Amino acid sequence: MKVRDYYVTPDSNRIMRLLWQAAGGDRYLLERATYSDQVKYMCLGGIVSATGAMAALAGGYAFYTIFSPRGSALEDASSTIVAIQSVFFGLIWGLIIFNIDRFIVTSTGKGDGTEAITWDEFKGAIPRIIMGAIIALTISKPVEIRMFKTEIDIRLKEKQIEQQTEYIEKTRKNFQIELDRNAKDLAKYEQEIQDKIARHKFLESQYIEEARIVTVGPRALALKAQMDKVDQEIRQDKQDSEYLKLIKEKENIEKRLNADLQVSQKTADGLDGLLERIKLSHEVSGWVISLFITLLFMAIELTPVFFKLMLTKTPYDYLAENRDDLIKAENGIEVRYDYYKDKVGQERHLVIHHESEKMIYEKIKLTEIQKELTDYAVEQYKNREKKKIDENLDAYIKNVQFDESSN
Repeated sequence: MKVRDYYVTPDSNRIMRLLWQAAGGDRYLLERATYSDQVKYMCLGGIVSATGAMAALAGGYAFYTIFSPRGSALEDASSTIVAIQSVFFGLIWGLIIFNIDRFIVTSTGKGDGTEAITWDEFKGAIPRIIMGAIIALTISKPVEIRMFKTEIDIRLKEKQIEQQTEYIEKTRKNFQIELDRNAKDLAKYEQEIQDKIARHKFLESQYIEEARIVTVGPRALALKAQMDKVDQEIRQDKQDSEYLKLIKEKENIEKRLNADLQVSQKTADGLDGLLERIKLSHEVSGWVISLFITLLFMAIELTPVFFKLMLTKTPYDYLAENRDDLIKAENGIEVRYDYYKDKVGQERHLVIHHESEKMIYEKIKLTEIQKELTDYAVEQYKNREKKKIDENLDAYIKNVQFDESSN
């Protein structure tokens, strides 16, 4: 490093150099620039790195919310496998956002080198602003639902209870049609059985009364015979195939109904997805707080873009321009700025590639020389053949006639 008498640039440490790299800064130039340049690029790198870290946390939490075991909102159902997968996914997502942010920052120029942001500068930065806004939105929502997790869990439990109650009512309503039809068919058989049971009880009471008054006589025996007959009819009715079929059908319907009712809790627990939590977070926090959180992350995400547009030119920028000019000069590239206007009146630069033009010129000259030598060789060959003809014309004519006859 060059030693100056008037200013010595402070030495950089490893963390500072890593942050420079995150911001796309040139370490060689920054170590030869001013301390303010070093701090600016260190802050830019810190913002980019922090955004990547926040994206990793948000992505991991979103992944865990999506794939974690479903259960009651007030009970923490955890899974080690899903947690490990969430950490892995979060790291991948964080690296993706980190690289996108790094690209946005490094591709954003300095504008016109003044603190004011003109319309042309802002218009050129619109694509990067849109990309940054989308990234900020994807980061803010998982963070938002984590911030209001307690309130969201309470609201979500209430919705799960409502969902379970509604599911039970719908399930019972769906099966009630089958149960009513079955009950209507059973009513005919059961009414006959109940009538015969009542008849049996009446006869039984008469038989007991008769046997109490006198010894079992003809009337008591007749009542006993009628009782046995009615009892036999009751047993036959209860063993009727159609009646037993209806009983079996009722049992099957109730069995299916109970099976569906048992999954009502599982169905209600399924109401625990990422989208539902985002909706509830808006209800819990209100649109003002939700918008404020989103704008906060947008401000963090878009700060490097606007920051670079507002930066004035510093020694680092002039060193970078000098480096670019040296590299272009070393490779024979000349740029004449605002040299001409295109069809729409936009000023364009004229780029001259001297090395390539030199090579093209050499190729052209070499080709021209080869053409001249070829022409000269053809001419000399023609003169030699003419000389042969002049020396022996008859032999030449005979050779020509022989070639024509052979063809």
